[in-house]
Amino acid sequence: MSMLPPDHPDRQALAAEVHARPPEALDTPARVSYVAVLIGREQRESELGHLARLCAVYGAVPPPPESSHFTAELGPVQLKWERHSEFSGYTFTTRGTSPQPFSEPPVAALPTGWLSELPGLTIFAAHATVLAVGAGEPDATFVARQFDGHVIVGAEIAGGAGLAFTDFLVREDGFGRFLLLDRSFTPRQAGRMVQRLLEIETYRMMALLAFPLIRPLTAQTAAAEQALTELTTALASPGGDDDALLQRLTRLAAEVQGSVTRTQFRFSACRAYTELVRTRIAELRERRLPGIQPIEEFMSRRFSPAVARCASTAQRLLELSDRIGQASALLSTRVDIAREQQNQRLLESMNLRAERQFRMQQAVESLSIAAIVYYGTGLVGYLARALRSAGVPIDPEIAEGIAIPVIAVLCLGALRRAHRRLERLGTPSTSS
Repeated sequence: MSMLPPDHPDRQALAAEVHARPPEALDTPARVSYVAVLIGREQRESELGHLARLCAVYGAVPPPPESSHFTAELGPVQLKWERHSEFSGYTFTTRGTSPQPFSEPPVAALPTGWLSELPGLTIFAAHATVLAVGAGEPDATFVARQFDGHVIVGAEIAGGAGLAFTDFLVREDGFGRFLLLDRSFTPRQAGRMVQRLLEIETYRMMALLAFPLIRPLTAQTAAAEQALTELTTALASPGGDDDALLQRLTRLAAEVQGSVTRTQFRFSACRAYTELVRTRIAELRERRLPGIQPIEEFMSRRFSPAVARCASTAQRLLELSDRIGQASALLSTRVDIAREQQNQRLLESMNLRAERQFRMQQAVESLSIAAIVYYGTGLVGYLARALRSAGVPIDPEIAEGIAIPVIAVLCLGALRRAHRRLERLGTPSTSS
């Protein structure tokens, strides 16, 4: 029984992550072929099916469903398959040498057509050959012959335990070439060095997927910046149609934000892959060879400027989006102020009409009191004359005269009580 509290649900997966996809031990001499393909989510199932068909040819156990990495012995070839977020990598390894370092790559032993039918699009492919060499300087003529006389990039790696050379070119068969010369590699070290070299190129290509976006995005950004300048100038000019300007700014903001949304993932991936490239280069622990450019220097001169352009374009687009947002906020504030002013004028007009209605109400109330007094006095006069006819000693005229102030006072009191009642209910009232 465990002495610990219950495990976190992800504990085992997180602990196993540092052991995922370890480099395979590589005995010198050896030949390696590597292929990286971009693959969509809808192709994942067919990818596993394609691997299963290859395993069936050699009687090997196929990869289990939902697996993300897999190794198998396929006759003379060892297969290692890894699934990454955007691409899948296939590593084929064969022990021993061939008549020429790159004359018999491991993929040549695969069934005809299997490799070309891989789901996805090839982003990188290379052959790597690991050969034993003495402790002295490598044979420059032999190395140059493996790269057909092209400019070679290379250095001592792993603190001098070996050497690595390449020309970073794609040949007619679609593969690049890496030549590793083993001075004192351990099998694990040789596997790590091959894996790092292949990963450098894979991640470099993945990072540069953002590069084709630069040209159309630069033109679009320049046009949007010009439009923003015109809108800002119009915004600074008095007497413009603010609602029309706000609509134009809103459309421009939507266009730019759409571009940011479409490209943000690709530019973010570019930064992440670039960091991986730099990390893998640092892990090579290069030492310069006389007259040969090391990989780190080559990447610094050829790869870093492209990445810098991608970063600059992404930053320019984000800054443009921010400026449009600021202009929109400024214009929205001005539109709101104009509307507040219109509302204020409308309220003033309503107050004026209410004041007029109040005055008219006062006049109507005064006329109403006069009318009530008039009719009330008339009724009192009728009553007094009726009483006098009945024998009551009363003078109708005196009765009418007395009734006039009494009725007037009663009407004014009733009106005041009505006003006070309305005030208690919270309704604006007028005073007589």
